Amino acid sequence: MTKQELRKRIRAAKQAVPFHEKERLSEPIMRKVEQLPQFQQAETVLLYWSMDDEVQTHDFVNRWYLTKRLLLPCVDGDELRLRQYTGPACMRSGEQFGIGEPTGPEFTALDKVEMIVVPGVAFDRQNNRMGRGRGFYDRLLKSTPNAFKVGVAFHFQMVDQVPVEPFDIPMNTVLTNP
Repeated sequence: MTKQELRKRIRAAKQAVPFHEKERLSEPIMRKVEQLPQFQQAETVLLYWSMDDEVQTHDFVNRWYLTKRLLLPCVDGDELRLRQYTGPACMRSGEQFGIGEPTGPEFTALDKVEMIVVPGVAFDRQNNRMGRGRGFYDRLLKSTPNAFKVGVAFHFQMVDQVPVEPFDIPMNTVLTNP
């Protein structure tokens, strides 16, 4: 299956699940993130502010931002810039995709990022990830080689094999709902 065909198949599967069900399915996935020793020990974690079709992270981010340094990506052209989440008041709508982004100063100490929670279109059992096709996370993951990389996905986003390119960086683990 080509990347384009796989993206189309997963998009249809996501659209078939109502938002409230995605919220319900997200809770056990994010609880698994909390239980990881890497999360428990980390001081600096990169998350993402979820779009409606992704594993939902808003409650998780709001639960943990006072305890850990939580970073969120901000789209800047073809790159992701990182900024610290300091509470709901720090958020604005991103210019390119309308995704919520923090407004504080850019966080550039990428070697301090201990764990990254990564969304994706599809994942496979070998921890490979396929994104939306723009390469944002591929470039970011390359610049954070020491961070523990956790893919999060709904069960219907898990496939037998994701088409892999030489520049793709696999996750250390992929968490999904049962």
